[in-house]
Amino acid sequence: MLDKKTAEIKPIGHEHERYYLVREDILPEALVKTVQAKELLARGEVKTIHEAVEQVELSRSAFYKYKDGIFPLSKLERERIVTISMDLEHRSGILSRVLAMIAGLEGNVLTIHQTIPLQGVANVVISVETSQMSENVAFLLERLRDQDGVSRAALIGQG
Repeated sequence: MLDKKTAEIKPIGHEHERYYLVREDILPEALVKTVQAKELLARGEVKTIHEAVEQVELSRSAFYKYKDGIFPLSKLERERIVTISMDLEHRSGILSRVLAMIAGLEGNVLTIHQTIPLQGVANVVISVETSQMSENVAFLLERLRDQDGVSRAALIGQG
């Protein structure tokens, strides 16, 4: 959008998004039904938006109006990406075993950055999506530190 007074372009919407934590029992019915319809779709119980909104008795226009703005808190808590820095001994198979262990915990490795080993140690920074993990991040770090060849594992970011 063009501000005619200053002749600069300003973004429309989203410049100051605000979020609220609200109990379900005080939400408007259309918002609750939107979440229910999204859950039906996510679980595969229905194949189309039309079927989902029909099942929860919600108009399609209300669904489209709210679908990108409401999420169950539990889903937001689970969708997390953590960044972990590790020092690994320069031996064959160490990184492979670390990655297999993360996969075994249902972690999804998104990125891997490894430095050239110096004095027998390489630094590896990985980003892991943890939404499907049944264990928490502290457990993951503990397991990493217990791995043969891992001399250090530290959480350096999450979000």
